[in-house]
Amino acid sequence: MHVLIVPDSFKGTMSATQVADIMHRAVKNVFPLAICTVFPFSDAGEGALAVLENVCSGKTVRCPTVNSLGEPIEAPYYLFEDGKSAWIELSQASGLAQLTKEQRNPLHTSTYGTGLLIRAALEQGCQNIYLGIGGSSTHDLATGIFSALGGRLFNHNGLLLEPCGASLSAVSSIDFDRVLPSALNARLVVACDVDNTLIGPTGSAHTYAQQKGASDEDILRLEMGSTHFANLIKQQSGREVTQVIGGGAAGGVAAGLSGLFNAKIENGFDILYRLTPLEEHIKKADLVFTGEGQFDAQSIRGKLPFRIAKATHELEILTYIVAGQVSEITLPQFPRVYIEQVKPDHLSLEEALDCAPMLLERKMTELLMHLNY
Repeated sequence: MHVLIVPDSFKGTMSATQVADIMHRAVKNVFPLAICTVFPFSDAGEGALAVLENVCSGKTVRCPTVNSLGEPIEAPYYLFEDGKSAWIELSQASGLAQLTKEQRNPLHTSTYGTGLLIRAALEQGCQNIYLGIGGSSTHDLATGIFSALGGRLFNHNGLLLEPCGASLSAVSSIDFDRVLPSALNARLVVACDVDNTLIGPTGSAHTYAQQKGASDEDILRLEMGSTHFANLIKQQSGREVTQVIGGGAAGGVAAGLSGLFNAKIENGFDILYRLTPLEEHIKKADLVFTGEGQFDAQSIRGKLPFRIAKATHELEILTYIVAGQVSEITLPQFPRVYIEQVKPDHLSLEEALDCAPMLLERKMTELLMHLNY
């Protein structure tokens, strides 16, 4: 029996690697002769660097940059073996993880540090930049990235503006004169796993800004600033970005890069599926385990467990989605895919988080004991 173990992280409790190790241990305890492929994965948000390091030929490069408040840090990006392509994870420099709860404020945070990583990769000779955008602490429509690559933003008095959410409404002109030619000529692909647009009730500000520290008043200000800056992009480049699918991701980074650099927005899973041997492993499997911390309505809009289920369904492979918590979601279109919740009903979420590894191993063992292999 070939078993493929391909989970995402259980955010806030266990990394994808930790989840995969627990699943693997449970499988070998119940089926010691099983041939297991352990493949912790990501939908191209946080964690994609680890996936690439494990399965691709290339190297991780560390370089100086700044976090989203401008404080000096060092952050990695992945340089592929050909030396012409790089994977950059926005969360490494501009993520929530670098800030305390008190520091979070999307009016003042910036993607400038991510732009410095892109600049470093371009100066290394890269012509293809893949940008994973999960875990952002920003809402600057990629103006920080733009500034790090040489771009400038001016107000109506001709004064230079800092690239951040608070500045969006004040921008009067977008200046490309000093932008690196290599940035304008590069192929920039934004890896995105959501379909929110930039503007509107399901747009970037209304959906994501609160978790980044925004108040209700801040959210309205960010919405107005986003609308203004998007209109300015349209005036200067002719590109309409307010309703681009996925444009609202990461505080409008996807929309901003689409408008400023003509970046392409692609599903993150699809990109990593092409770059890694995951498809080959799926084809060999008799049984697949995947999962994430919360399986809900957002999951079935393209997150990792759903995409794995879709792939295994086409090959009629028995698959279990094992999630910390499960909302009222069913997948009747996938008859050989089962959704299982780790958290027992009698435990509170806080109690379950405290013993998540033990609960995951217990659930896995329970599922495996009922299989007829």
